Amino acid sequence: MFLQHITLSNFKSYENAEFDFSENVNGIVGENGCGKTNLLDAIYYLCFSKSFFSSQDQYSVRFNTDFFSIYGDFVNRVQQNSTRIGCTYKLGKGKSMKANKKEYSRFSDHIGLYPLVMVSPYDNDIINEGSEVRRKFFDMIISQFDKEYLQQLISYQKIILQRNTLLKNFIEHGNYDTSLIEVFNNQLIPLGEYIYQKRKEFIEKILPIFNQHYQYLSQGLENVNITYESRLNEMTFEEGLRQNEWSDRRSGYTNFGIHKDDFNFLIDGRSVKRFGSQGQQKSYALALKLSQFDYIFERKGIKPILLLDDIFDKLDKKRTSQLLDLVGKDHFGQVFITDTDEVRVNAILNERQIDHKIFRINRMQND
Repeated sequence: MFLQHITLSNFKSYENAEFDFSENVNGIVGENGCGKTNLLDAIYYLCFSKSFFSSQDQYSVRFNTDFFSIYGDFVNRVQQNSTRIGCTYKLGKGKSMKANKKEYSRFSDHIGLYPLVMVSPYDNDIINEGSEVRRKFFDMIISQFDKEYLQQLISYQKIILQRNTLLKNFIEHGNYDTSLIEVFNNQLIPLGEYIYQKRKEFIEKILPIFNQHYQYLSQGLENVNITYESRLNEMTFEEGLRQNEWSDRRSGYTNFGIHKDDFNFLIDGRSVKRFGSQGQQKSYALALKLSQFDYIFERKGIKPILLLDDIFDKLDKKRTSQLLDLVGKDHFGQVFITDTDEVRVNAILNERQIDHKIFRINRMQND
């Protein structure tokens, strides 16, 4: 599977633009601020129906306009056919996703059909930011190959929101209805236990792949581990809700559940976040992304599109070299690389005899 063609209208810095891509490696070059990363984000939109960088679609609309549209033609090498994916958004009317002009009834139906992995300068956030970032990262990986997981997760999040709204309402009105809370509890319990088991199984399966990539990047100098931190390791979901009933009543918030879980990243038994060097954190984050790629490929039989944003400036030469060695060995499928230096990109890719196509982006294209 690869993206053959993309058309942009009023998307971020682009007024109107079209690109025909190579099915191998595509170098997106130009000075800072010219729109290289915006082009990668448009590709991300086509695969996930949302931006990599923002949770609100309105921020992807070009300044002084009221809509954007992205159209992309994906080619299936095996079935020898193509599908046109369209993502449009208009202020005040919302977003639409279509495949060959047929609109999706749910955006979640599109997730996983066109797998993609983004390697970004922000990847260290997975390590250094809060637990929500880590949950979203792993939830997105699982959702790309397990639609049932995605639907259960969406249902769980909706019920948590409703339950929290009810708890806040109880506080405002000075009453508490146990029977009404039980209605939400009975819906949450099977959803939460399902998601917990799937996360637990996923970590067990991806850990050997992650270890292999980290050993490759660090040349086998350290031992790494990922542990799934959940109070469901200690008690059932029903017991947890019961134990936290008074905390919920006081705070107006659901204090127990898989929305409170975290993932602990370790090197030689110590926290990477607290004790890892900058180099160790970069290797850890990159190994996570590489294991994400391999795991999805193993489960779906499709190589995800790989987006490499600004890696030459943000990763050191050793890690960049190791990553591009994998590109040269055809480990990946279609790859997009952004950089400010066209000469550097050409030299590095030519040195490894990697077939590629260069796209020069400048501000005049976008204005």
